[in-house]
Amino acid sequence: MSRRALRRLRGEQRGQEEPGLGELGLDPGPERGQEAPSSAAARRGCRGPARTGVSNLFELITAEESEDDPPSREERADARLSKQAAAGGKNEGAVTEETEGNGQRDEEEAEQPDQTPLLSNKPRKKKKKRKTKKTSVGETLEDNDLEDIDSLLEKIEDTNGLSQQTQSGIITDNRPLLYVEHRNLNPENELKRYFGARAVLGDQRPRQRQRQNVRGTWLTTPKDTWPRYSKTGIAMQLVETRRGVQYFTFKHHREYQQVQFKFLDAVESMDPNNIVPLLEALEPYHVDSLLQLSDVCRMQENQEMARDLVEQALYSLECSFHPVFSLTSGTCRLDYRRPENRAFFLALFKHLMFLEKRGCPRTALEFCKLILSLDPENDPLCVLLLIDFLSLRAREYTFLTRMFQEWESHRNLSQLPNFAFSVPLAYFFLSQQEERSELELSQAREKAARLIQLALIMFPSVLMPLLDHCSVQPDARVASHSFFGLNARISQPPALNQLTSLYVGRTHSLWKDPAVMAWLETNVHEVLAVVDARDPLVEECEHKRKTRYQSAPRNIYRHIILSEMKEAMAALPLEVTSQPVMGFDPLPPLDSIISYTRPERTNHPSNESTLSLFFQSLLPNFNLQGNIRHNREEEAGAGQDLNQGVNRLMAAMQDMLANIQFQEPPRDDNPEADGDWD
Repeated sequence: MSRRALRRLRGEQRGQEEPGLGELGLDPGPERGQEAPSSAAARRGCRGPARTGVSNLFELITAEESEDDPPSREERADARLSKQAAAGGKNEGAVTEETEGNGQRDEEEAEQPDQTPLLSNKPRKKKKKRKTKKTSVGETLEDNDLEDIDSLLEKIEDTNGLSQQTQSGIITDNRPLLYVEHRNLNPENELKRYFGARAVLGDQRPRQRQRQNVRGTWLTTPKDTWPRYSKTGIAMQLVETRRGVQYFTFKHHREYQQVQFKFLDAVESMDPNNIVPLLEALEPYHVDSLLQLSDVCRMQENQEMARDLVEQALYSLECSFHPVFSLTSGTCRLDYRRPENRAFFLALFKHLMFLEKRGCPRTALEFCKLILSLDPENDPLCVLLLIDFLSLRAREYTFLTRMFQEWESHRNLSQLPNFAFSVPLAYFFLSQQEERSELELSQAREKAARLIQLALIMFPSVLMPLLDHCSVQPDARVASHSFFGLNARISQPPALNQLTSLYVGRTHSLWKDPAVMAWLETNVHEVLAVVDARDPLVEECEHKRKTRYQSAPRNIYRHIILSEMKEAMAALPLEVTSQPVMGFDPLPPLDSIISYTRPERTNHPSNESTLSLFFQSLLPNFNLQGNIRHNREEEAGAGQDLNQGVNRLMAAMQDMLANIQFQEPPRDDNPEADGDWD
């Protein structure tokens, strides 16, 4: 017989009973107080044991049935039915009669709940066993899922090259060399590590630090004082994908091109005031205008405004990124030969220079790695001449030594003076770390001594200027030896002179430590012993210096101009210093890829003669073409232009001659009188 029939025999309809107030923890009324205990017991059989003190009616919905409670009547009836089915041989009538009798006994037992004997535990055991079985299966499935998740995470870590921990507890960094972390791009994180969050953020509350530019960026943090950002007409598109490397390029829309043309006209006027209206009226986030004005503010000693303009340029470029473009993957490339991409390189470089001056070398190193990852083969800004200095300042010695080990075979980093001297200095600093084992310390000391001696033999012209910048007087043996003397600096090629001057002027502060100077002095004497012994290595290095470094590539000149290192700027060749250098595009590549050309200008080209240039050098306000451009609409032909220019030139000559005053020599009215010389 089914369970529904059993409930009908007992006169119950499931789901139609009303919960008693006693079950809800309320005081039953006088009429409710005489309720039959059998109905309460029946309800307890359906809903579990009575709960007292329930303040929320909805708690009964999620109430779970306790496994230790006595079985209900339905469970006992199911147990009896299972026994009868197992015994067999009984007809339906007998089962019905027995069931009716059991129903009456259940009602009697329900009237006396305190005297209810516990029946067989087989149904409960079966229920517990079934539940335990489900739990074990669930736990097994959960364990399998966790194992699958762990295996997937391990595969992802192996694919991305994340750091793993070996059995010995040493963490091995398997990430790519130029891996960039987002958290290291924020200078506030580095400043917080140095000075604390309260010193960096001050009394600003989080709600006060919220900005109106709601778009989140990684390179910069937008400020409330900036203009509200809107689409600037710059977009990034994916050019191609080769061998897992994605090549992108920025693209200027037609409206942005018109602003770019006006910007070029303003630059040619040599007046920075003509650039400001472009930002105020046409495009507040025009990148080249922001970079050019940043240089003007920096020359006027307004460092805060110069840095702010560079950050605005970076923010504008980052908002136009392609959805697939990633700053951290190291597989996204930009071609510097395209003029649209150069602004991003230059903005990153100028920004990292401001960060280094601000005292954030770790953040500057991260930006340096980002620039190098955009074009590691060509390195258009030659950040390899800077990355060693930032690594030493940020105390990232392991990164510098790893870069030297991985790139030396195909990039010949030891042929650059900065790597030749900075890598042994990094090994020396590693040998001073007490938390390392004795074996690691001894290996670091040996590598440092071997590499610094090779650097001194290969580039002997570095030692004396370095000691001079550190205000250290060399001993008599070093000062009198010809190997490190003046001849070493005079005989080296001009390109090598630029590299050594750049390195000494930039990193001399790192060598002022007394421990470093003592270590350097010991190795200098070792090198002098090798030179006096006429080691073949000395002649080999001398031959390399003479055959190589004949002329520096264009990216090194570009790096020196952007760095503005006085020692290196003085060593630039005449073909570089004689041509005009613009801050928004210094020394553009000779093989540039032009996507759009500037239309021909309506005014006539400047045909200034040598005489006109001479008067410009004498009179800064002289401009032969100024009056011609102003009166061009009123002139009828080219003949009048020429006459007007000649008249202006003659007026300038008259003005110059009128301002010249000749001082007459003193005349001797009485030549016979003797002069008084006392």
